[in-house]
Amino acid sequence: MQIKKWQFWLGLGVSVLFIWLSLRGLKLNEFWGTVQKANYLWLVPGIGVYFLGVWVRAWRWHYLLKPIKEIPTQTMFPIVTIGYMGNNIYPARAGEVLRAVILKRKEGVPVSASLATIIVERIFDGVVMLSFIFVNLAELAKLTGASGFVGNIQQVALIGTGVFLGALAIFLLAAMFPQTSIRLGAWLIARLTPKRFHEKLSGILHKFLDGLASLRSPLNVLMVFLTSIIIWLLETGKYWLVMHAFDFNVSFFALMLMNGIVNLATTIPSAPGYIGTFDAPGIAVLSAYGVDQATAAGYTLTLHVALWLPITLLGAYYLTREGIKWSDSLRAETAE
Repeated sequence: MQIKKWQFWLGLGVSVLFIWLSLRGLKLNEFWGTVQKANYLWLVPGIGVYFLGVWVRAWRWHYLLKPIKEIPTQTMFPIVTIGYMGNNIYPARAGEVLRAVILKRKEGVPVSASLATIIVERIFDGVVMLSFIFVNLAELAKLTGASGFVGNIQQVALIGTGVFLGALAIFLLAAMFPQTSIRLGAWLIARLTPKRFHEKLSGILHKFLDGLASLRSPLNVLMVFLTSIIIWLLETGKYWLVMHAFDFNVSFFALMLMNGIVNLATTIPSAPGYIGTFDAPGIAVLSAYGVDQATAAGYTLTLHVALWLPITLLGAYYLTREGIKWSDSLRAETAE
């Protein structure tokens, strides 16, 4: 898959910066001692809970795609895991486009329509992540000051809330008023793009709006929102279970806050697998709660590996099982 060089180097530079921030002042002998003493049996239920959350993600995608095509959740689950694998090994969240391309190959769903549903997923995920932060604002207020990333997160959360809620409002309006959206889109296409692209862009616009059809029902919007909450509570459950492998204890709400801040940080361009952008804010949150740096680093890095490795291996397995290869045609489809 072709990734622009500037995207790669920008992501790598950001990751190096965040790794430095997360490891400065860390005593490696204490860190290594913490990692050696951990009880890794707790990773087993943690990974199980996480995969349950991935299954719910597959159901949510199946639900969003219903107006376009009824596809069983068991068919969606392997495609979702392949998308995770793509996000974990390629920069710029290329896995999101990859799963849209694979869905087109397997089920004939237009890429632009499935990408619309994927963007809707990400908007709802962002709203839930920010709600996790706002639910814990009272706790967050106690942690500001000499708490690194955490000290400025309130302002970032307010800006992020405006961005995500604004995007959600635009998508809801586009879904509820498709004809108006088509006319507005046609007007913009006619004035902002060369004439030779008008027909193709108009087709993409129509298919993209088809992907928003599920948002035309308030009940559907509520279902997607509630499902998103369940997904992120299950992921926080993994944080909580992995915590038991280490010698510290914070509340489930503290881990909700950590989950929200970490996932907000991973929206920053970085090297594949969110290297650094996951770890530095995670360590900062736990340190702000009084967890010593070595334990916070050992836990956060272990959690990161437990989030990255199993889903990447499962995605690679499904990619092989489905008989899909990294051929030139697949690369071209994904890049396009």
